[in-house]
Amino acid sequence: MKYYSPQSTEAVSLKVESSLVWEVILGIAAYTHSQLRHTFDFNEQWNKDSQSMPSVLKAHLSRIEETNLWYALLMLQNRFTSQTIRDFSNSMNQLTSEQFYESVLPYKNRECEDMRKSLSGNMQNIELLRTYSAQFKDHDFLFGYIQNLSTCNLEEVRECLVSTMQEWFDWISQKEEWDKWLKALKYESNLHASLDETSPIEEIERITEGIYYVPEPSIWTIKLIPHVSYRPWVLEQRSSETKLFFYPIKEEYLFEPGVPGQDLINGHKALGDETRLKLLYELVRGPLSLQEISGRFNLSKTTVHHQLSLLKAAKFVKTEKGIYSANESQIHSLTSKLDQFLGRRS
Repeated sequence: MKYYSPQSTEAVSLKVESSLVWEVILGIAAYTHSQLRHTFDFNEQWNKDSQSMPSVLKAHLSRIEETNLWYALLMLQNRFTSQTIRDFSNSMNQLTSEQFYESVLPYKNRECEDMRKSLSGNMQNIELLRTYSAQFKDHDFLFGYIQNLSTCNLEEVRECLVSTMQEWFDWISQKEEWDKWLKALKYESNLHASLDETSPIEEIERITEGIYYVPEPSIWTIKLIPHVSYRPWVLEQRSSETKLFFYPIKEEYLFEPGVPGQDLINGHKALGDETRLKLLYELVRGPLSLQEISGRFNLSKTTVHHQLSLLKAAKFVKTEKGIYSANESQIHSLTSKLDQFLGRRS
């Protein structure tokens, strides 16, 4: 007689995770993102407040921007799940060299994972470094990021990362909005303390209001991290086993009645330009590549990319594999948001 004993199916672990450490890191990541910084909600405020920023912090932020070490901060916090800057610093100091590099070297795929782990234990292996970094040669920043890691003194990197976080926290926590942000993030985290892990795709889309997740091999943990500092963008990253989605919390958590939310401001700014209106007109009629848009409008790709980034910041445009399309639900919602702000019934 044959017996069949079914094995239990392992479910993906899904959780909402927030802390002041995540918010500090995302603030640093946003501030040092030079290409998109003009689209972040707090860019104008950062520019106004930059005079009050200590020179030491400015210098550290410049180094973070040049080396893309904000990526290392994300990956280290994913490992630590620290609740305070001191916790993060203590965890950092306890890491061996191999553990540090294993945490911060970017994941490529399962085929390259043994190479990545080997490199984390021997960053001075020039041939191995060259081979692994070549896997990212077409990436916007990871190729250079790996090269920078290999040439920087580890202890100096540790000191730079911890110092930048402490200095940013000391600076940003003086803002009157900071406590409100932390309360809003805690509320968001508590709101989703219990999740249906049997339906991760649906839960991710519900909580983040629109992120559609396609399951990936070897991902066993999915973290949803609400944020304020990186608004209005969604940021996605992954390690060898964990997927990270950083999503903006709802505006109603942040603004008092009579104060327009940034979504409303960004939306009207994005539509207050003839070129962007024409771009949106074309995209409503069908998806287009950057090259097609550039040719149709007789504009440089750099100019088109700038205009599209503003439309994307307002969530009127979305992109997938280099193809741009109109986000019509977001376009239609602008009117209802205006009615809601003005206190009018639609």
